[in-house]
Order: sequence, then C-alpha cells, then structure tokens
Amino acid sequence: MKFDPTLILIAVALAVFVFFQFRSSRKRAKETAARQAAIGVGVEIMTNYGLYGTILSIDEDTNVALIETTPGTVLKIHRQTILKVADYAQPEETDTEAVVEDEPAEIQLNEDNAIVAGEPEFGERLEPEVKKPVRKPKTEPGE
Repeated sequence: MKFDPTLILIAVALAVFVFFQFRSSRKRAKETAARQAAIGVGVEIMTNYGLYGTILSIDEDTNVALIETTPGTVLKIHRQTILKVADYAQPEETDTEAVVEDEPAEIQLNEDNAIVAGEPEFGERLEPEVKKPVRKPKTEPGE
C-alpha cells in the first residue's frame, strides 16, 4: 500500500491546526478563570458596555450582581457582563495655585479697524473681506 505525499501533508497540517486550537482554547479558559477569581465583593469592575462600578453582592445561583456606580445608585446586572477588574489610571492631582494662566495677546488694529492678532485660528481668514458693490438692475427706458 502506497501513501500519497499530499495526503500525508494534509493530515499533518490538520493535526497541527487541531493542536493549536486546543492549546489556545485552554489558554483562554485559564485567563477567564483567573479573571473570575479576581472578581469579588468590594472590587471595582468594568462591564462589557463600559460601565464602572463597585460590586456589592453576587448571587451565584441566578448569576446576578449588584454594583454601585455612584453613591446611592445600585444597578442589577448579569454576572457575565462583568468584563474585568477596573484598571483605569487615576489622574494626577495638580496644585491649582501653581497653574499660571496665559496672558491675553495684545490686540492690534489695521487700517480698516479689523483686529489683527498673531496666528489665525482654524478656518479664520487672514485678510479682511472686501465687499463687492451691489449692482442695481437695469431699468428699461420709459419706466
């Protein structure tokens, strides 16, 4: 019995594909289990739809979690909508007295008394608009 080399290559490629699929699914299951273990009462979480809150309680039987989004606001959500533990970075607090506001630029006027100031803003014209004279409609003689 003689085996075709193409058939052997197809079988090897299929075996490699199945191996990598099995390995990646096990890896995802392990990551999901680790995420679920980190989620508990008092933990700040983010849901699938981007809502942040603190877990107040989790009912394992009904898969319902109560989260507090703002003080006094409690939401009842399905446990599977909890995506991950919140990892957002807290903004650094700055000393408000140390902030120096920019002084306004000097206002300059050109010959048409139009304001001329440094660089133009996006969409701002550089030169003043020139108004075109309005033409009066021609009238026929005798009117």
